[in-house]
Parts: sequence; C-alpha cells; structure tokens
Amino acid sequence: MAPLPEHTHVAVVGAGFAGLGLAIKLREAGFTDLVVLERAADLGGTWQANTYPGCACDVPSQLYSYSFAPNPNWSRTYGEQREILSYLRRVAIEHDVLRNIRLNTDLESARWDEGASLWRLRTSRGAFTADFVVSAIGVFNEAKYPSLPGMETFAGKAFHSLHWDHDYDLAGKRVAVIGTGASAVQFIPQIQPAVASLTVFQRSAPWIVPRLDRATTPIERLVLRNVPAAGKAIRGAWYSLIEGFGLVGFVDNRFRHPYEAVARVHLRRQIADPDLRRKVTPDYVIGCKRAIFSDAYLPALDRPNVDVVTDSIAEVRPHSIVTRGGEEIEIDAIIYGTGFQSAGAAYERFIGRDGLSIADLYEKQPRSYLGTTISGFPNFFFTLGPFGAAGNQSAIYMIESQIGYIVDALRTVRERNATRVEVRPAVQDAFIEEMEARSTSTVWLTGGCTSYYQTPDGGNSGLYPNWSFEYRRRTSQFDAENYEVTM
Repeated sequence: MAPLPEHTHVAVVGAGFAGLGLAIKLREAGFTDLVVLERAADLGGTWQANTYPGCACDVPSQLYSYSFAPNPNWSRTYGEQREILSYLRRVAIEHDVLRNIRLNTDLESARWDEGASLWRLRTSRGAFTADFVVSAIGVFNEAKYPSLPGMETFAGKAFHSLHWDHDYDLAGKRVAVIGTGASAVQFIPQIQPAVASLTVFQRSAPWIVPRLDRATTPIERLVLRNVPAAGKAIRGAWYSLIEGFGLVGFVDNRFRHPYEAVARVHLRRQIADPDLRRKVTPDYVIGCKRAIFSDAYLPALDRPNVDVVTDSIAEVRPHSIVTRGGEEIEIDAIIYGTGFQSAGAAYERFIGRDGLSIADLYEKQPRSYLGTTISGFPNFFFTLGPFGAAGNQSAIYMIESQIGYIVDALRTVRERNATRVEVRPAVQDAFIEEMEARSTSTVWLTGGCTSYYQTPDGGNSGLYPNWSFEYRRRTSQFDAENYEVTM
C-alpha cells in the first residue's frame, strides 16, 4: 500500500465517479501532485458500497458514464452494479490514476490552518497537509435508519440495503421491508420469489414509470464500437428526454399530467387487484419526490406472498412488528430500505476558517456557490454541493460540469501564482437568494409530499432549480472576479 505524502498540492476525498473523474482531469491539466483518499478497500463509491440484489443504475448507461470515456459495451440499457464498477475500474486503469488513490484511508478531519494557509488532514493512516482539498464524497454514503420503538430488541436478522448481508439466506423466511424508495424498488422483485412471505411497510407510494430495460444486441454494440457518432446521438437523445422532467420540476407542475398519465397506465397494466392499486397510487404530484423507473416492482407486489402495509409502525418486538392499528406481524428478518442520511452530516469533518464545520453551517441552511465552493472555506471545492445537483438530469452530467469548473479554478490560481482562493460572501449570498427565489414554486416544495429534496423547514435542500444546460454554461469557465484570489 502506497504511503501518504507529508504534503500534497491537491487532496481529493472519495474515489467514486466524481473523485476519479476529477483525478483524471487534474492529471490531464498537469496537476500530478495529488492524492485521492478512499475509505473503502476498492474504488467506485456508491457502486462499490451498494451490492444488494438488483442494484442497478436508474439512468440509461449511455448517459450515466463519462462523456470522455464512452462505453460501447454496456450489456443492458441500464447498467447493473457490477458492470458499472467494472467500468470505473477500467477507466481508472486506462487513465493511470490508480497511482494517486489511497484505499482503506478514511478521512477523520480536514481543518483549515489560517496561519499556514493550508489544510491539515487527519486520516486513519496518518496525517498530512494539502494546499487544496476537494470533497467528492457524494450524497448517498451513510445509511439512514428509522427511529422505531423496540427496534433494538428484534431477535431476528436486520440489516440496511447499503449493508446487505449476503451470508443470510432469505429463502423461506418471513421478511419485512421498511421503506419503498429507489433501493427497495430494485431489491424487492429480486427477493420476492424466494421468501415465504414479504411484508412491505410503505409510508408513501412512489411514482413508478416504465423502465423499458432490455439487453443490448451484439449488432448494437458493434455499431457503437465503430461509429462513435452513434453513441453521442444516443447519449444526446437520453439527455433531452430526462432533461424534459424539468418542465414539471421547476417550470410549471401542470406539465405533470402526461407524466402522471403514463405512470397511471403503467400501474393499471401491472396490478390487477383494485385494493392494492389504491394502496400504491401516490397522493402527491409526480416529481415532488424522486420518481422511479421500474418494470418489475409493481408486479412483485401483486403476488400471493406479498402484503403492502400502509399503517405506520407502532413497535418492533423480538419476533414481530406491531402497527398503529394493533396488527402484529410475525417476521424472521427486517430489511431497511430507508435511504441515506442527509449530505450535511457527512461534512462535519471539514472545518473552515472560523472553526465551524460545513455540517454546522448546514444546520442553519444548505449553502454554497454553484454547488462547488463555500464561503469561509479557502482552497476548498466540492462536487454535488447544495444547489449543484439536478432533479432532472444524470448526476454525471452535473459532476462533469463541476469537474471542469474546479480544474479551471486551480489552473487560474496556478497561472496567477496565487496561494489562496475563496468565494466572496456577497456572491454566495446572492446565489442562495437566487436559488431560494427560483425554488419557491417548484414541485419539490409545492407537490404535496415530504422528501430529502426538502430541508426540515420546507426549503430546497440543494437541487438546482433550472436547466442543467444552463448550469453547464454557468460553470463552463472559472469566474475569478467572484472570488478573493490572494497572491
């Protein structure tokens, strides 16, 4: 295992899509004095961590991949976890960035030293310093568990989808799944045929739209390998289709009707039982929370060994779950499909100029400038920060926009022989005001649901309330005039 440096020019935290892409583009720009910290034993980020049955991308693979590293060999329309992880490993090898990655290295803290004008990082493998720090830790990295009375007394098997126990055999077991988010929608159809009974506890029904997944043919892959323009055309078509969801998200939720009509037809075709159909029909505007692409989830619910429970959970007992209505359901195992903690909690390790962590600032309000920098944190950048994620586009598109912006920022600092860069507070405040104003009428806040798109007080938790191509334009060049750049 390669040692940590005593000092590095750029320290990147996280070796997922963002961290790897950033390392590749930094090296291409001549920044070779860099290290990428990864707490896991392998690169890949969320695609290394999530191994539950059925784990796959919910964005078509031609779009959910780097634009600079197209893959003509995807086996399906939507890449599965192992294939995506293999893709990332291959890209890392081809672009020679493995030398920069330090696996099994967990960042414990990164603290700005005002006197020395550098970052002091403490990790599970030792300490070092860096001129610049970039957080590429993503937003889905820590499991979120519900707070249920008695859950610690459960005597059976219990685990979160992020920490799937592959050694536990679900065959013939009475299984409870708590949560019906994107992960649960993927693993429920996989486990349903094997279990004796499956009780799905649903707080609110997700909107399910057709996935239309299929295996790619050898001829398709041959064309994509030999005609690069075909891959670009497919990528562009998927981009345009997904970008159209912004019509509902932040333009006018009256555009919801055709999308909801498709989802309702999909529901009617896949579930025959009218009582079950009523249970799983959402009562909020599509797009208020994440709509999910699936062709297998709804049919899995309409099986004899599956019961969907909409009554809330009152208590967990050693061998059962009791609902508010008093029904006691005996179970052998609980699988939590309850999603992830908010991104703010993961940022408690980054401590800025005033001794406050980013998590401290998040308690008041998610804040950033363009989702890439934050006032009070000199020489610090991040990907998918507040208002840097899109509700209507592939995360990879937004990440690549941010990578380009960050690399250009570091290039500008290098050309000016500067030592420090920090966004001006007034610029950040104006950006946040713009985001708040544009968010007021979005479906994320007015669609009649509660989701991780919202802060506890009902504000926008960090989605960019505009078109992703408009965001790409804003981040196409580092706007040094909006920063304090110190020589």
